[in-house]
Amino acid sequence: MNVGLAALDTITDAVLRYSPPKEPAKPKPKLKSSAASVNGMQSAEMFAGCGGLAFGMSRAGFHHAVMAELDSAAVATAQHNKARGLEHVAAWPVEKTDVREIDWRALAGKLAVVSGGPPCQPFGIGGKKQGHEDGRDMWPEAIRAIREAQPDGFLFENVRNLAGPKFKAYLDWIASHLRRPSLERHEGENHLDHLERLHRATRPEEYSVAWQVVNAADYGAPQIRFRVLIFGLAARLGVTPQLMQPSHSRERLLWDQYITGDYWKRHGIKARAAPTDGPDAARVTALREQSQPPLGLPWITTRDALSGLGSPHGKSNHSLQPGARSYTGHTGSPLDMPAKALKAGDHGVPGGENMMVKDDGTVRYFTVREAARLVGLPDDYLFPATWSESMRQLGNAVPAQLGEAAGLWLKQSILAARGASEIARSTG
Repeated sequence: MNVGLAALDTITDAVLRYSPPKEPAKPKPKLKSSAASVNGMQSAEMFAGCGGLAFGMSRAGFHHAVMAELDSAAVATAQHNKARGLEHVAAWPVEKTDVREIDWRALAGKLAVVSGGPPCQPFGIGGKKQGHEDGRDMWPEAIRAIREAQPDGFLFENVRNLAGPKFKAYLDWIASHLRRPSLERHEGENHLDHLERLHRATRPEEYSVAWQVVNAADYGAPQIRFRVLIFGLAARLGVTPQLMQPSHSRERLLWDQYITGDYWKRHGIKARAAPTDGPDAARVTALREQSQPPLGLPWITTRDALSGLGSPHGKSNHSLQPGARSYTGHTGSPLDMPAKALKAGDHGVPGGENMMVKDDGTVRYFTVREAARLVGLPDDYLFPATWSESMRQLGNAVPAQLGEAAGLWLKQSILAARGASEIARSTG
């Protein structure tokens, strides 16, 4: 069975529907598992933020036993929506928690998946790039969670720069340690020496691990946002993780825009002329030579994502924020492509980013509601904080569409392995 391809059909159906950590000051508390989950798909969410990845995983069918986040404002956002009884959110056990204070052994053998996005600031392009020397590096804690909780699988995400030349050795250490999480680093041992010891290890791997760089737009998110995904499946399942296959493409969007014109008809606007220079011009020329459209679905554009929302009206986080301007390197997001990646910045708005380019060529900031749509959160998911704080949270959020696609892929892999195990037992 090709688990990757089988999961792609499920992913395609789903996407159409829609302050640095403090030092530990006390012993690690033991966790209490929540009520039993449906189909054994109980999960734990680390570094939950305002809930982007958690929402996607919930839509994929996982039921969170733990949701840990240290940032008070992000926790307040998730708790605000939990209190309002939103679908997928009402049962979230979200609370302010430092993952370094968690004793995961209380959940050993009870979790299908541990997921989360360890803080990306140590590895981001715009930061100091201190990597493992940055006090905010929480990858050792993510690995400890796997060692202690021993889930069937895991899903972690981070910035694309983690796979770049500067941090490639650290990514190798992360993946190698996740394969053998019980082979702990010795006191005083640096990660390079530990990596060498992990490479020499002869004991069986505890997890089969794969990582890949993905563009969220390729999985139904209306954002061009590149991330590193790290997957793992327990060796006891007997399944090797395959790489995720994209469900959406730029080529199919260009086909709908400039070959059939269906995109413009759907929005009831006059067709735009095809690009005459740049890589898209060459793509359109090649598409004109084809008799059939590219496989899969078109990228979701900013115009698609914001359809029906209307102009800012001051309600439900849809309020105009003045002051947007474009300048070199900060020119905003065209409406007829996925948005540029939302960014958190120091105060929620890094320069001229996080804004749209309207049809008349002028720019304005995205409202919180519009940004939430770009992240894949529903219109009734409200942000009680200021515009800049809300945009900071959304800029840090994993697009829920990507989280759902990855969650469905991981769920399919686990269920397929469990099914094969049941068949083997019944025929053995």
